[in-house]
Amino acid sequence: MHIDQLKLRNYRNYEKLDLSFDDKINVIIGENAQGKTNLMEAIYVMAFTRSYRTPRDNELIQWDKDFCKIEGMIHKGDRSFPLEMIFHDKGKKAKRNRIEQKRLSAYIGALNIVMFAPEDLALVKGSPQLRRRFIDMELGQIQPAYIYHLGQYQKILKQRNHLLKQLQRQKQQDITMLHILTEQLIEQAVTLLERRFAFLHLLRKWACPIHLQISRQLEQLEIKYKPTIEVSEAANKEKINTAYTKRFQEMQQSEIDRGTTLIGPHRDDLTFLVNGKNVKTFGSQGQQRTTALSVKLAEIELIKNEIGEYPVLLLDDVLSELDDYRQSHLLSTIQGKVQTFVSTTSVDGIYHETLKKAELFHVENGIIVP
Repeated sequence: MHIDQLKLRNYRNYEKLDLSFDDKINVIIGENAQGKTNLMEAIYVMAFTRSYRTPRDNELIQWDKDFCKIEGMIHKGDRSFPLEMIFHDKGKKAKRNRIEQKRLSAYIGALNIVMFAPEDLALVKGSPQLRRRFIDMELGQIQPAYIYHLGQYQKILKQRNHLLKQLQRQKQQDITMLHILTEQLIEQAVTLLERRFAFLHLLRKWACPIHLQISRQLEQLEIKYKPTIEVSEAANKEKINTAYTKRFQEMQQSEIDRGTTLIGPHRDDLTFLVNGKNVKTFGSQGQQRTTALSVKLAEIELIKNEIGEYPVLLLDDVLSELDDYRQSHLLSTIQGKVQTFVSTTSVDGIYHETLKKAELFHVENGIIVP
């Protein structure tokens, strides 16, 4: 899988951009605030319909313009097809093969992306929200139906939280609707948790041996899922449903007192252990970075295993954050098999055969210059 062409209109600081790419390595070089990360972001948005830098779509539109557009020609398998994202003040449109897709689950997965940016190095030591987002975005790529169930869950969760707030303020007395919303929430939560368990099983399969290799056989990685209910990863839907039902009954008064939902996939987390110790608490910065790198490299292999093709890899200003050994391991792993976009202020100091064969793009103030 690779991106043949990319066109931007009124996107961030790009008024107009038309580029064709190498199917192996493309390096975007520029000083800070010139537009190299904006270009990487546009590719990500084309895949996921949303930015990883801001929740507000209108920030993607160039100042004093009323819309922006991202167009790409994607090569996947033995065919090529266009993707298009349009943002304006009334919302956004996602087009796959020139046909507008009303549901995200019908669009996401057309272009598979693995993103590795400096903030991803905080996957281990950052907030639980960062780790949940990682699961949701990667799982959604290989199972588009997951996006649908996640959307349904979030919709019911919002309604339930609103009702809990009313009950907390005693503006509502009848809890019949709370029971109905709880049943609906549990139905979606069971599906999300079951699929997350399956995803983590696959992730471990790839990440643990990769981590062992990067650490020169010195470190054993474990990845554990931490749900808000007492249930094992081997549990079937019925057992998960029973566990959620029991826990919601136990927590009902506490949720009313707090005015929010305290149980469910939206509060779950991951724990990374190296040689039996929690990396977030006891790991060195090097161990934390090795863990994050292992997980990202595992994502690449996991997606390849699930869909039959390697995803496109975005390395946004991350090479300079890795030491020579981890940098070399990353570049050697992707060499010749993954279309990769690298953004950097300079290639000086990055000595690897992969970059010698790269297509170079120099960006200044939203313009690609020779």
